[in-house]
Amino acid sequence: MMSTQLEILEAEALKLTPSERAAFAQRLLESLDHDAELEDAWAVEVERRIAEVESGAVQVIPIDEALAQVRAALK
Repeated sequence: MMSTQLEILEAEALKLTPSERAAFAQRLLESLDHDAELEDAWAVEVERRIAEVESGAVQVIPIDEALAQVRAALK
């Protein structure tokens, strides 16, 4: 049952825009018991990556393609 709930939540989260997903991810991370330095570092990293995507400095690729590239590199 838990995996079904998780799958539903994941599917819904993936419908969000990249910046909405980043904000959601940040909220989830903040809900965990981590030290403030780590949380701050992740927040900075998330913002940096969002800025790169939004500026066009990096190009996003579909997850299926990314996984295929990783699998090919591991062979």
